[in-house]
Amino acid sequence: MDTIMEAVQLLENNKAEKAVQLLEDYLSKANDDEKYTIAEIYRQWGYLQEARLILEDLLRIYPDESDLKISLADIFIELEEDEPAITLLNEIEKEDAAYIQALIQLADLYQAQGLFEVSEQKLLTAKQLAPGEVIIDFALGELYFSIGEYLKAITYYEKVKAKQDEVAHISLDDRLGESYAAAGEYEKSLSYFKEDGNENADRLFKYGITAYQADRNDIAIKAWEHVIEIDEYYHTAYYQLAMVYEKEGLLEDAFKVANKGLEMDEYNKELYFLTGSIAHQLGQDDESEKLTREAIALDPDYKEAILFLIELFKKNEAHINITDLITEAQRLGAEDPLYDWELARAFNEIESFDNALKSYRDAYNNLNQDSDFLKEFGYFLTEDGKIKEAIPIFESYVRLQPLDEDVEAYLARLKQTYELGE
Repeated sequence: MDTIMEAVQLLENNKAEKAVQLLEDYLSKANDDEKYTIAEIYRQWGYLQEARLILEDLLRIYPDESDLKISLADIFIELEEDEPAITLLNEIEKEDAAYIQALIQLADLYQAQGLFEVSEQKLLTAKQLAPGEVIIDFALGELYFSIGEYLKAITYYEKVKAKQDEVAHISLDDRLGESYAAAGEYEKSLSYFKEDGNENADRLFKYGITAYQADRNDIAIKAWEHVIEIDEYYHTAYYQLAMVYEKEGLLEDAFKVANKGLEMDEYNKELYFLTGSIAHQLGQDDESEKLTREAIALDPDYKEAILFLIELFKKNEAHINITDLITEAQRLGAEDPLYDWELARAFNEIESFDNALKSYRDAYNNLNQDSDFLKEFGYFLTEDGKIKEAIPIFESYVRLQPLDEDVEAYLARLKQTYELGE
């Protein structure tokens, strides 16, 4: 054992190679207890394969030793070799003192594999055998939390919270706050996300999210402002803060924060679009167009941004810009029948009627059950002199909107005109 302690001292003095060599040289002379100790040391140092070989040798000598199985299973888990770990843990008998620990480890493994019912069964079995064990309640809470059964998770987290505030460095207040928020009980969630001078940016960010969901924008603003004070590179906080400023009508503050966020994260399409939207509300349409185009450059099929820019161009009667925008988006692979419809409208406005007709026909392939589109397309065809093609379009519209007497009468006149023309 003196040699093992010497190796530990060498490692503490940053002499890892000498420490490992000393243990390797000593291994052939060590007794079985010392070999187990060396295996545990190897494992702590990250020499997992070396530890595994020692434990496998020991397990051949002591095939019923559960501590060996537990340790070896831990190594298999760290090596991401779940199946041999499961095999070992399932060998531990119910009467064994390590049985409950084995059940907990098995539950964790099955949960990682997506076998949630099997995981739950293992934990509930462990709960029956050790009803007051905190780690089992916590594991059940974590399982239910992971699969979205938040009310069940809350039940078990509260059992743990009554005894301690943390498990494995995970805050029970955080878990309860997130669970209540996910279950829609935002006010209750807020009681677990108290700011209290907390300097943890992640926790403050979640606190802000919960406050926002509870319609407490004042609290959300303070939380996200504090997040940025703590960590100016916390990108998502800028978007959330700018959004809530906008909702509160604080447009100048929103614009300032959004632009600061873009300095920190120049590839955030949502933040570019939000900043562009705020610029428009501030009457800065040129800046709005520029920022929204940046968002679309990052994602050529960013539908919300494209449609926003189309409306901006319509407001400014820049119809040629609409045709350029949609044509380029479609060239880059963007597909949406609304693009064809808007393209048809823009071509119609600039009197490029052949192009408008083609775009209306392209849109019709997907919008033939949209009554607003059919009505508009029908009138366009009529104005373009294509009465024969317009009639079935209006007939489709009337089937969808049988109470529209004006269009029904118009259709009747159209049919009469067409019959007379023949």
